Amino acid sequence: MRWWIAGVLFLSTVINYIDRQTLSLLAPFLKQQYHWTNVDYADLVIAFRVAYAIGQTLCGKLMDRLGTRRGLTVTVVWYSIVSVLTSLATGFYSFITFRFLLGAGESGNWPAATKAVSEWFPKHERGLATAFFDSGSSIGGAIAPFIVLWIYSRWGFRASFAVPGLLGFLWLIVWRWIYYTPENHPRVAGAEREMILADQRENEPADKPLPRWRDLLKFPQTWGAIIARTFTDPVFFFITDWFPIYLVSKGISLKHGLIAVWIPFLAADLGSFFGGAMSGYLVRRGWSLGWARKALVIFGGIGVLFLIPSVFTTNVIFITLFFALATFSYASFTTMANVLPSDLYTSEFVASVSGLSGTGAAIGTIVAFEFIGHLTYARRATTTHSFDPIVIAAGLVPFVGMILVLMLVRNTRATKEGLVRKI
Repeated sequence: MRWWIAGVLFLSTVINYIDRQTLSLLAPFLKQQYHWTNVDYADLVIAFRVAYAIGQTLCGKLMDRLGTRRGLTVTVVWYSIVSVLTSLATGFYSFITFRFLLGAGESGNWPAATKAVSEWFPKHERGLATAFFDSGSSIGGAIAPFIVLWIYSRWGFRASFAVPGLLGFLWLIVWRWIYYTPENHPRVAGAEREMILADQRENEPADKPLPRWRDLLKFPQTWGAIIARTFTDPVFFFITDWFPIYLVSKGISLKHGLIAVWIPFLAADLGSFFGGAMSGYLVRRGWSLGWARKALVIFGGIGVLFLIPSVFTTNVIFITLFFALATFSYASFTTMANVLPSDLYTSEFVASVSGLSGTGAAIGTIVAFEFIGHLTYARRATTTHSFDPIVIAAGLVPFVGMILVLMLVRNTRATKEGLVRKI
């Protein structure tokens, strides 16, 4: 049953990413239709990110308060309605309003999924389960061009927003039927339930004290979880939201470069599973949970440096290869970033810490996108080199994040006091 639940979380992430990818895929066409500059487009993307930044922390607390089942139901209903209504947008201000509302709703997916993994999976499977649901982002990004551009070519941009939005309502039927906690699930086998609950008892002190919510920010482990996503997510969001425009700046048409848009997402999907499976393998081999996670953080931080060589070529094959290697490595890193809250904290705070890390990631993305919009506009005369500083920074920032995570995620006094799980 736990893997069926992971599958449903995966589908939620796929739909989440199809909805959010629609604007970036249609951006080259909408920019011409509405005469948007790169700065205008950056503002549209930032509106989504501002709402996402606020919503991650609020939705994290919402999930911990309402529970995973009800909390995720509320947020999926919200963003599905908004996605459908975006088809009514008539210009810059209506688009920016709908993107803000979409970001508020979609921010609940990762805190909820992370909390569900902490409720249903033992520690040696949490990495793989996280990779499973998180790979939905790359799968969603990979299939979105085929769905969105196909709809656009036949019925225009309005249908391209409305049709993907309907998928969330279909998903809710399955979610409401399948998801309950292990203690209360009517269809889980007794052996599976006992295995899950035994692992939870093993990793939690019998008389554990509970920190206050505001105390979470006093722990270096919390900041390690925040930095793990803050220094990696902006890189992937740069690829998801700007890669089509980046290819066009390199002189590559979207019609001939569609495979280039797709392959980095496939590589990220493989990287998620590699990171989750390898981390679980290391745990089973006797590695401590902390070093089983950190080994993949190191791998990812170094591998994202492959972005940098892409600035020296306009060959679509080489660009695709470098971005694929980087996204494979990124995904291994970010899988560990997503699993850290469930490694470090009990179920009462998993979604809250996941939400805080998501807020950090969203703030980092807002800063990055504002920088991208203005810098690429200022460098537009350099044609194929307009994105060079951005791509170089995208390769270096996760490497810095890797170093900080290694320093912050460790056992401390809070671990001995039972406020944070031993890692």
